[in-house]
Amino acid sequence: MPVTGDRGNVADPSRVEDLLRELAPQVLAALVRRYGQFHLCEDASQEALIAAARQWPAGGLPENPRGWLIAVASRRLMDQVRSEQSRRNREEEIAVATPAAELLGPPADAEPTDGDDSLALLFGCCHPELSSPSQVALTLRAIGGLSTGQIAAAFGVPEATMAQRISRAKQTIKAAGLDFRMPTGAERADRLRAVLHVLYLVFNEGYTATAGDELTVPALAREAIRLTRWLHRLLPADGEVAGLLALMLLTDARRPARTRPDGSLVPLAEQDRATWDRPQIAEGIALISAALPAGEVGPYQLQAAIAAVHDEATTMADTDWPQILALYHLLELTAPNPFTTLNRAVALAMVHGPAAGLQVLAALAADKRMAQHHRLLATRAHLRELAGDPDAAAADYLQAARRATSVPERRYLALQATRLGH
Repeated sequence: MPVTGDRGNVADPSRVEDLLRELAPQVLAALVRRYGQFHLCEDASQEALIAAARQWPAGGLPENPRGWLIAVASRRLMDQVRSEQSRRNREEEIAVATPAAELLGPPADAEPTDGDDSLALLFGCCHPELSSPSQVALTLRAIGGLSTGQIAAAFGVPEATMAQRISRAKQTIKAAGLDFRMPTGAERADRLRAVLHVLYLVFNEGYTATAGDELTVPALAREAIRLTRWLHRLLPADGEVAGLLALMLLTDARRPARTRPDGSLVPLAEQDRATWDRPQIAEGIALISAALPAGEVGPYQLQAAIAAVHDEATTMADTDWPQILALYHLLELTAPNPFTTLNRAVALAMVHGPAAGLQVLAALAADKRMAQHHRLLATRAHLRELAGDPDAAAADYLQAARRATSVPERRYLALQATRLGH
């Protein structure tokens, strides 16, 4: 337990927030394990977290914060059940899974739920019955302990839209009768891939927002790192979990250098590497160095290895591009993806010249998913400029700017077109 306190002492709000985020999945897991009915348990646990956030900073922490939350959430759950028009049906559903004595909720000193319950809950939030956006939203709310408003703000959508998304996810769970038991065998491996993908999506949105006025959403990136750290503690021997955490740390370490004070984008070649977070880089390198020799190498480990090579270079010119190119070849074999091919084209250009990279992009442009994507257009513009064709490069920069949805990216690309005379 990271913090403890007496009921009479005022608690630091930031420490309370950290504690509540750590306890959020454990409390919900305990309720779901006891009562089932995820849609009711999730609402009740959120109400308990809100109550704690209001009471603990002024009144101090209870002796057993986790037990307090479980007890309050259980009482709120019973209040919900009794207030519904279908009270009797709902109580019968809960009674099937729960001894009658438990309907009053656990005592305030209830034993904490174990890590396996929390892990099963995370796997449940990433069930294949749910769409990817629903998996992301539900994970951030149920596991991350974020409010609907916080999630909506992070993704730049109205709170009502995010509330509907979360509500639909819970209705899907209810209709499908998902039990949130820990999957086994091949199903567990498949579900873990979904979990890692959700965390990867959350981080990517935090590191480079797909839309809006800001290039990054630091709070979202930090939350993805926090949840992946937690998953790594639960599954310390899994190489891909370690690889994803390393990738996040190594990538996020560059965030301080990615924007100027006015919020404008700074490309990798122009970043002040002295501002990169060196302790975070060291941690990421240690993680990936331990994971790579330990077993089968997956895509997150390969991406982390690429990020490590970038972070170890003191300047752009010192970057080991042949090693990066070799790693991208392996990544394409392991997990083919058009964006991997796009990045390999850049590495190929740095090793064998821009013409070689442009050949790869010409083939990639035949993919309908990529032909008009602003990232392909921006990459082609960069390589055409390196190849000595400023007019074609400027035209690509301008077209990329028109298609970019992020304001900082759009402005940067438009400036490049202007710089080349368009």
